[in-house]
Amino acid sequence: MHGRRTIALFVAVGFLLGVVVASIVVPPVLTWYNEPGKISPDKQVETVCNLPDVIRYATGHLIRGQLVGGIVGAVVFFAIGLAVERRRQSTAAAMSG
Repeated sequence: MHGRRTIALFVAVGFLLGVVVASIVVPPVLTWYNEPGKISPDKQVETVCNLPDVIRYATGHLIRGQLVGGIVGAVVFFAIGLAVERRRQSTAAAMSG
């Protein structure tokens, strides 16, 4: 039971760290990657932007980036948690046997 809690803690921490990293990385990537016309490809590029479209586009991509970052962090920390728990179990077995 203790091992499951350890792994779950690692997954939760990994998810949160992934979201934090994505929150820092995604906004600059969005500004670098965007070109005029990418928000509404079926429309002609306008001098004045349609603010609701820009907000939906930016927040949608930020939230997707945070989700991806959270999942990647959870998977990486799941693997680390498994390794830590296996090492802990092998150490405990060696000490008792």
